Amino acid sequence: MSQKLEVVIITGMSGAGKTVAVQLFEDLRYFVIDNMLPTLADKFIDVIQQSNEFSKMAMVMDTRAKGFYDQVLPVIKELRNRNDINTRVLFLDATNAELVTRYKETRRAHPLAQQDGVLAGIERERKLLGELASQADVKIDTTNLTPRNLRTRLTEVFNNGEGTEFYVDVMSFGFKYGLPLDADIVMDVRFLPNPFYIPELKHLTGNDKAVQDYVLQSSEAQEFYKHLYSLIMTALPGYIKEGKTSLTIAIGCTGGQHRSVTIANKLAADLKAAQYLVNSHHRDVDKAQ
Repeated sequence: MSQKLEVVIITGMSGAGKTVAVQLFEDLRYFVIDNMLPTLADKFIDVIQQSNEFSKMAMVMDTRAKGFYDQVLPVIKELRNRNDINTRVLFLDATNAELVTRYKETRRAHPLAQQDGVLAGIERERKLLGELASQADVKIDTTNLTPRNLRTRLTEVFNNGEGTEFYVDVMSFGFKYGLPLDADIVMDVRFLPNPFYIPELKHLTGNDKAVQDYVLQSSEAQEFYKHLYSLIMTALPGYIKEGKTSLTIAIGCTGGQHRSVTIANKLAADLKAAQYLVNSHHRDVDKAQ
């Protein structure tokens, strides 16, 4: 018998944290659909089941969908009656005062606000969602939760208390081609000996042992790398504690072909040996020299 599809319906008060929830469920490897029309939920579930690619999916149903208030409760009842899926409803809430503050900070209009302001719109929505809130399987008050705290709470509930997989992306690049936009940590290694000026090494890269030996031969280079590795190993647990699911470390030299590639390769290998999930790539290694 095939495993039942896990289905989570994400709903709740506007401004209570559904965007954070969507990002977390994506990190937990759920197939996530935002702004799902309730009447189409059955069809999308069937499509996901037929694909056999996902065992978990999450759907956001909220006030953006036309007919939401009339449709959502009957749809949830139908989904709960299906024997081939397990359905849970997550309802995110917060106090009226907190929701008003969040809307004021983002300067967005509440979907049910008319000319009487944000608070009136929140009060209308709360009244309309009263029965849905009472039927939720999981209800979380986000009033005093930071986004990181909310992610932790959702992980505890929907991932059997396990954290999301954390991985490190180590990349090399050339400064002359510009800084990588997605880097969390950037390290400049242009002070190391440059193999570009050694004729027999110029047309090789940091993927070649001869270049690696040249770059790492000096005591200064070895001392630098020892401190770099120590710094990264000290920082990684802090990033994980803060709720990050990935970290990109960018190592740069002038052209991104010799020194940066060498250091990136060594760092990636040592982090793998330390039992971290590591992806490595070299952005500019194939560019013409």
